[in-house]
Amino acid sequence: MSIIPSFFGHIAASLPTSGLATTRMDWKETPDAHVFIAEVPGMKKADLKIEVEVDKILKISGQRAKEGENKDEKWHWIERSYDKFQRSVKLPPNARVGEMKAAIESGVLTVTVPKGQEDVQGERLIQIAG
Repeated sequence: MSIIPSFFGHIAASLPTSGLATTRMDWKETPDAHVFIAEVPGMKKADLKIEVEVDKILKISGQRAKEGENKDEKWHWIERSYDKFQRSVKLPPNARVGEMKAAIESGVLTVTVPKGQEDVQGERLIQIAG
């Protein structure tokens, strides 16, 4: 596991890459929210899963669908990735998990986590709009 300290003093962890790929993701903080922006080219919301695990661990995962094969076709090379990917980030204490929103547009997934105090703990699955 690679541990990457963030500018906000929190830890962003990429899971081991054996069998898993990573996706590029930015994290910005506004006065009202934490916003996570991930590159997910060619993916639909059905290909993605966004969860918040115990201890406010935001987990974004998915799998790029592989194109169907036809016996009459001959592939010369394949460079695009069809691996599963997963990113996990420990959310800060002021993240209001119950009010999270996620949307996907033009291959970019945006997860917005409003700031404030929240007592809700436990696991949660986030629906993606768009």
